[in-house]
Amino acid sequence: MDLDHLKDRLLLPSSRAAASANGPHQRRATPAAGAGAGGGAGGVSIDVNGLKRRGGGRRSWVRVDAATGAAEAVEVAKPALMRRLDLPARDLRLLDPLFVYPSAILGRERAVVCNLERVRCIITADEALVLREQDPAGGAEAEEAVRRYVDELQRRLVDRADDLPFEFIALEIALEAACSFLDSQAIELEAEAYPLLDELTAKISTLNLERVRRLKSKLVALTRRVQKVRDEIEQLMDDDGDMAEMYLTEKKMRMEASLLDDEDLQGIGNNNNGFSTSVSAPVSPVSTPPAFRRLDKEYSFARSRHSSFKSSDSSQYSIEELEMLLEAYFVVIDYTLSKLTSLKEYIDDTEDFINIQLDNVRNQLIQFELLLTTATFVVTIFAVVSGVFGMNFEVALFSVPHAFEWTLAITGVCGAVVFCCFLWYFRKRRFFPL
Repeated sequence: MDLDHLKDRLLLPSSRAAASANGPHQRRATPAAGAGAGGGAGGVSIDVNGLKRRGGGRRSWVRVDAATGAAEAVEVAKPALMRRLDLPARDLRLLDPLFVYPSAILGRERAVVCNLERVRCIITADEALVLREQDPAGGAEAEEAVRRYVDELQRRLVDRADDLPFEFIALEIALEAACSFLDSQAIELEAEAYPLLDELTAKISTLNLERVRRLKSKLVALTRRVQKVRDEIEQLMDDDGDMAEMYLTEKKMRMEASLLDDEDLQGIGNNNNGFSTSVSAPVSPVSTPPAFRRLDKEYSFARSRHSSFKSSDSSQYSIEELEMLLEAYFVVIDYTLSKLTSLKEYIDDTEDFINIQLDNVRNQLIQFELLLTTATFVVTIFAVVSGVFGMNFEVALFSVPHAFEWTLAITGVCGAVVFCCFLWYFRKRRFFPL
């Protein structure tokens, strides 16, 4: 079924006229009640075709050449990247700013896909494609991160102080940028947390408690991001096959050497006039000389070498170089994670201390309320006596001199005895220390 026809069937009559004018996720005003048949069902109309074009349209990249270090802005469509680099759509989806994915490092046959915080790039043996942030939420900080990454990559390519291949240089700069950014975030959080916690310890208030709650939410979110980067590095270090997949320059050289061997063998087979003109043509093993059979066997082996290249064992690569590089940044990100863990433990200890203080205050309030209730009960005895003497009937006791004073004295003594009995009971049951 045609997509436009399906959209016309789904949209309301009042929405079809405005569907072409609205961009993706654009909100239109809700019609007033009684404005028409569809006035009460107004809402958000989504341009399905616009979303489809946006998802598979061209995106802006910064291309850095591995040989010269030159950088240029290019626009490449997602299907073109998939065909050019032999990448599945799910890998490119990790770099899409429309989606929120955690950090990831994926080694593929012809490229390394990196999504490390604000740096999203595709690294090959010949170039690096850095995605320019198109999400308005990224702002100028994301543009600045891309610019710094490109400048540092160009500087490292010009200096070339080490013998690392291009893909490792680009990966190292991305890891360095991510680790530095996360560490700076952790330092800023520490600078904000410790004075706030000291202030909360000195003075417990609703405002300080709310600020600590927001601080802890930021700490949990940052810890998850740091933990994800650490897990990605650790996962790569634990899997030799994944590290071997990231040796793109070496795989490219081996593939070129394999193709050259194929061409040489093909040329030898075509130029050999003493044998058949087609190497792949069937020949009789009896009438074929042994030299030709050996040549045909070597040529068949060379042709099958490229097809079995992807399934080659990782032991043919010396992965110590990449492992040492990953281990260095694993130490850095692990130190950042330990700082955040220590800060979280300090916050938890502070919260425990605050809870203890609040429990003490609550217990003191309960003790005061208990004492106040007991005293109220004792005072109620005087109210009962006053009520009895305030009655409108004659009692023989009223004619006795000083009878009311003696009654008050006896009542007070009885109330004191009752109050002391309550205190002794509270102390025996350990309701509060006395």
